[in-house]
Amino acid sequence: MDTIFLYGLKVETLIGVYEWERQQQQGLVLDIDICTDFQQATLNDDIETTIHYAQVAEDIRTALAQQSFLLLETLAEYVAQLILTSYPASSVKVRVVKPGILAGVQQVGVMIERQRLVSNFQE
Repeated sequence: MDTIFLYGLKVETLIGVYEWERQQQQGLVLDIDICTDFQQATLNDDIETTIHYAQVAEDIRTALAQQSFLLLETLAEYVAQLILTSYPASSVKVRVVKPGILAGVQQVGVMIERQRLVSNFQE
């Protein structure tokens, strides 16, 4: 399977278990691998036959700016399902990093991998 990836995608959202974390949006960094078949795109050199990564980034940023989460795990699931239901992806891996949240720890985060259910994608 072919992979489109977005690494280092910076997003802003309300996230955190503690009230002090939820006072304002925080910056997160996402790494996303989207598995899809882009053989058709390689044959006709047409953006309409693949997943447009700029559109994926815009959709994620817009959606997360309007959401609120307690857990990184929930946010990662939300992003995975957004991609699987909006784009012709067979699977997605989402890594979410919450930088600077723990003293003496460079990166804290979660990573999930999800497969598309047959009925997920809506064209």
